[in-house]
Amino acid sequence: MANNQHAAPAPVGGSLVSALTLTCGVLIALMVAILAVRFLFGLGAVTALNDGYPWGIWIVVDVVIGSAFACGGFSVAMLVYIFNKGEYHPLVRPALLASLFGYTLAGAGVIFDLGRWWNVWNMYWPTSINPNSVMFEVAVCISLYVVVMWIEFSPVVFEQLGKREAKKKVGKAMFFIIALGTVLPMMHQSSLGTMLVVMGAQIHPLWQTPLQPLLYLLTAIAMGYAVVLFESCLTSSAYRRKLETHMLTPLAKVMLGFLAVYLVVRIGDVVVRGALPKAFVPSVEALMFWLEMASFIAPLILIGAESNRRNPAKLFLAGILLMLGGALLRLNGFLIGYETNVGDAGGFTYFPTLAEVLVTAGMFAIEVLGYIIITRRFPVLPREDVQAAH
Repeated sequence: MANNQHAAPAPVGGSLVSALTLTCGVLIALMVAILAVRFLFGLGAVTALNDGYPWGIWIVVDVVIGSAFACGGFSVAMLVYIFNKGEYHPLVRPALLASLFGYTLAGAGVIFDLGRWWNVWNMYWPTSINPNSVMFEVAVCISLYVVVMWIEFSPVVFEQLGKREAKKKVGKAMFFIIALGTVLPMMHQSSLGTMLVVMGAQIHPLWQTPLQPLLYLLTAIAMGYAVVLFESCLTSSAYRRKLETHMLTPLAKVMLGFLAVYLVVRIGDVVVRGALPKAFVPSVEALMFWLEMASFIAPLILIGAESNRRNPAKLFLAGILLMLGGALLRLNGFLIGYETNVGDAGGFTYFPTLAEVLVTAGMFAIEVLGYIIITRRFPVLPREDVQAAH
């Protein structure tokens, strides 16, 4: 098969036992042990959370940043099904698989962080819901989107199991499912930005803006494409596959388009609000702001030229930098730029414990291990003539 662009998906095959999968297994085991302590003895037994910082890295990294990293499926599906760019179709399944794990684990991460986790069902109970709450909208949209993604991915499972009738029945409803899968992430990604807006003066002026919903949505889409670049480069190297540069090069151009729009809005907003002088005041917030901006600007410089977008190493690095920029935007807003002591003298501080870090590492390990297992055993990646690495 000379042209992989139209190659049917096929399992990569090969052994599931490697140094990487064993490392993932160890991290997952540590995570399970720590969570057992957390659920038995409470958040205080394993985290550094306090009355000033009720949210730590389990929410900011695992949920807010993790869900943005998981926007690859939504971003690629938007290109293929909304803008009718069928040439990107081979990227849909691997991007959807990564998104499925990311969002499912983000939903689990919320439960880890709830003090009274056994009452999580109250969010959805008719007499308990608060439709005016931004957090309620985020919770409902993410929950529905997780279900939608599992339905979207089900044809892959049916195909491997030979369940043609089941795959056909799901296919009939796929138009509606894909439409939901496009609208829901746009709603909750923008609402994550709204959560900063409602915090008011507790958020540093460099990140407190009514445009946060738009900024979060633009970066989530751009980060989705960046994750696709990142995963494609890693997959081609790990499985010794030919990198699909003919798709990634134009995809990177689309990514840069969203990034350029974001930078115009972001810089214009900081200038118009008069917050720019805060970026020149010696402080941790100013340092993190410039690091964030540098991470967003660097991809434009690195792969702005057409010739540079044909370079796999530069595509990979640009993807990493954009992912870093999006992660810093969220980390800075929710933690670094979060001024908990506004209006009181609490003197609260927060720095994650080793246990918190290990749980977050375990969450990402589940994603990596799951991606390896499913791509090796189910038809996700396009079939290649050459035998996959074992």
